[in-house]
Amino acid sequence: MVECVQANRPNGGFCSRCRVWHVLPWQEAWQGCLELMEVLRSSARYAGMCVEGGGKMLGLALCRDASGRVQRLLAFSGMYNGLWLVDGWVGPIFDLQAFAALHGPVEREIKVLDRKLALLPVSSPERQELRRHRRELSRRNMAAIHDLYQLKNFRGEQRPLREFFLCSGPPSGAGDCCAPKLLHHAQRLGLRPYSMAEFFWGAGKVDAARAGRKHGHRYLPCHAKCQPILGFQLCGL
Repeated sequence: MVECVQANRPNGGFCSRCRVWHVLPWQEAWQGCLELMEVLRSSARYAGMCVEGGGKMLGLALCRDASGRVQRLLAFSGMYNGLWLVDGWVGPIFDLQAFAALHGPVEREIKVLDRKLALLPVSSPERQELRRHRRELSRRNMAAIHDLYQLKNFRGEQRPLREFFLCSGPPSGAGDCCAPKLLHHAQRLGLRPYSMAEFFWGAGKVDAARAGRKHGHRYLPCHAKCQPILGFQLCGL
């Protein structure tokens, strides 16, 4: 069994409602992760998985349904080869149709601005004004996208992602990591998770951009993006 580099970090988060840490054990789910690694190694479907960019976090949650039967959920961080939805893996927290309706028009407008900017002299006042407009457009678009992330817990309560990052706003990728996606879909499907684990998969490479995470090693939820929201998501479990 490969070691967990962040052994002193809890597999969960602090709950401001209960004033305690809510956590899930990782041991049983880790056995499922080891089995998943064998599938990733041997399946042609995943032959090129996560090669681009050096690797990706993958996660697995073991849950029980209303009848007590064990159900397994799988998640990847962010997107997989440019896709939010992949058969056999949970999707994003937000509604994809709402995201497309919101982001599509803004993305097209930004591309138009980029073409205009490329034609203007670097120091021209018009270019500076277009750059300010582009930044503001991107800022408003990101704020609207964050509003699509509505987190639920096992008490049936719902809170927007923004509420957990009031000082500076949600960091890039918040809500897109494996653990939040696994807990969100477990709650949505009426499942009760009892073990959860995550690992880095990157074709045997060490990705310096991800703090030296190593291929096949287990990691706990990140401090900046996940721990502020996991305590709420686990509340009531």
